[in-house]
Amino acid sequence: MKRRLSLILSLCLVLILCTPAGNLNAAATYKLNAKTRTLNGVGKKCTLTLTAPKGTKATWKSSNSSIASVTSKGVVTAKKIGFGKAVFKECRKLEKICCYPTEAVAELLAAAVTVFDADYLLDTAEAGTKEWLEKWDAKLKAMLDAPETEGYSKQVLCGEEDYGSTDPEAYTGNRRKERVRMALLRLLHPAGCSEELKSRLEQYLLHLTKGCAHEETWLVIWKEHGNDKEYYHLFADLGCITKENQNDILADIGEDYPEMKSFFMGLGQTGDNFQEFFDGLDL
Repeated sequence: MKRRLSLILSLCLVLILCTPAGNLNAAATYKLNAKTRTLNGVGKKCTLTLTAPKGTKATWKSSNSSIASVTSKGVVTAKKIGFGKAVFKECRKLEKICCYPTEAVAELLAAAVTVFDADYLLDTAEAGTKEWLEKWDAKLKAMLDAPETEGYSKQVLCGEEDYGSTDPEAYTGNRRKERVRMALLRLLHPAGCSEELKSRLEQYLLHLTKGCAHEETWLVIWKEHGNDKEYYHLFADLGCITKENQNDILADIGEDYPEMKSFFMGLGQTGDNFQEFFDGLDL
């Protein structure tokens, strides 16, 4: 069975609206045409509409156009398996109305449904609370604790396609990438995350950086987040770039992602200065 491409739309929206007077009416009604939309397959479409007071101006924008694109009229097209959020953005003076408590919770909520396949976490009343975050983290810990080969036999025998290959090495590599994605997401949105879990996630990512036996942390950053500053800054902050692997990382990037490459190059220079820079990091 192919994994569904589930886009949690209104739950993943930040509405940034503007009225001619520059102020939003708190008593006014802002309503989307649906709380959720599920696009079952690449190329599938749906249309989002917003009911808002007359004179409100805004534009649609996708936060991850590689997952889902959205036109100026709110037509969303699925691009590949994953999850994304459409952002309703105003082009002048900005004021925010959040359809969901925070954008961070919205991303965690989307991941709970599309990656964890945990429908019990799709609780709009509880999401973002201490109890909900504890359940989310428990699911993440279960993912980390599970054997990397879990589900492989079922995929081979039944044609499951969640991890894309019947080759055992490719299968376990894709499983590690999935864990890396979720670990990065949680560290980027750490509210309510225990220090113990943070440390575990950091160590997991460090042991999969460039130059290790497996390099899924670097592969996810390089191949999927080369234009996402928050991701490659986190990669560096975790200590995933060292004197030993910096040149190999820069070689991998090549001419792609110039901003990320420039940032990595600026972390230090070869020779004594470079070593002093890394010696000064609290790893």
